[in-house]
Amino acid sequence: MLPLEGVTVVSLEQAVAAPFATRQLADLGARVIKVERPTGDFARGYDTSVKGLASHFVWLNRNKESIALDLKELADRLIMDKLLSTADVFVQNLAPGAAARLGFGAAELTAKHPRLIVCDLSGYGSSGPYRDKKAYDLLIQCETGLVSITGSEAEPAKTGISTADIAGGMYAYSGVLTALYERERTGKGTAFEVSLFDALGEWMGFPYYYAEYGGTAPKRAGARHAAIAPYGPFAAGDGAQVFLGVQNEREWVKFCEQVLGRPELAADPRFDANPKRVENVAELKAVVEAVFAKLSSADIEARLEEVGIANARMRTMAEFAEHPQLAARDRWREVDSPAGPLRTLLPPVTVAGREPRMDPIPEVGQHTSAILAELADVDDAPSD
Repeated sequence: MLPLEGVTVVSLEQAVAAPFATRQLADLGARVIKVERPTGDFARGYDTSVKGLASHFVWLNRNKESIALDLKELADRLIMDKLLSTADVFVQNLAPGAAARLGFGAAELTAKHPRLIVCDLSGYGSSGPYRDKKAYDLLIQCETGLVSITGSEAEPAKTGISTADIAGGMYAYSGVLTALYERERTGKGTAFEVSLFDALGEWMGFPYYYAEYGGTAPKRAGARHAAIAPYGPFAAGDGAQVFLGVQNEREWVKFCEQVLGRPELAADPRFDANPKRVENVAELKAVVEAVFAKLSSADIEARLEEVGIANARMRTMAEFAEHPQLAARDRWREVDSPAGPLRTLLPPVTVAGREPRMDPIPEVGQHTSAILAELADVDDAPSD
């Protein structure tokens, strides 16, 4: 039995953040009923890379049932009312105020259904001057300062994944779990909100403290680290790049002695403490690469591994898909979809003896008839 079996989640969701949160709940066994407009979640049309399906949608929507409703129509709003009377959790990420205008605001729902948990997910929160500002992932990355510290010295960059959406989705997910636990003790549901801005703002803790109390923001450093050195890519003699990270002075001494073969560098006044190495990072890079130029990347990696210095190979997505660690730990499964079987990764939390749920990705409105048939016997009276 999965831990959330018996929990019903109704999600009025679109795009990335809310679907990411509810997929985590579905993976744990919750029944997630995805409410889509008749044309479908617009994320279904982001691309056609996965056998004609959108990569974001495939990633975020396994294990769900889809019901298509036009909530501008009274009849469909009444269906939504019935759905919510059967639900434990309601998640929505419409534009601020939109759910309330449809009759599905948090205050109204918790008054009508005292055991219901309501999660409102938005870009900037339910108040403040930015409340109604459009809040796409890139824009939240900009407003929280993430773009200002990401990229190279020459040019800022957004992250290659939807960092703000994922952050918001994870806090919505953990918020629902917390509320379910609280309901077990009190018997009452609760309403809470998560904003992408607040979620990603929390993740900006290191650069905030660094800048607020250090006087300057972390410099954009590409694949290097703004506050640790040596850290990042270094050229090897065969033209490849080796990625490594030295975390403390003990490792720095071992790196100089056993990897570089230059023990005197450990006490060099330019490099004998991490802040000095960061300050003189260009000189440090030149010294390290002068040694590495005489070695192949395989030789360098072997030396690093032998002395316990962290290192990695920069893999392409194709190489990640064939990663030996994933194969050795049996991390791949198949999930069905409208386009046929697709290979997918297991959820990150591994529990011995428990096989995670891997149900199909739904078509738009695939479960509408079945859900309506269930609701035919549901009493219209408010739940208690």
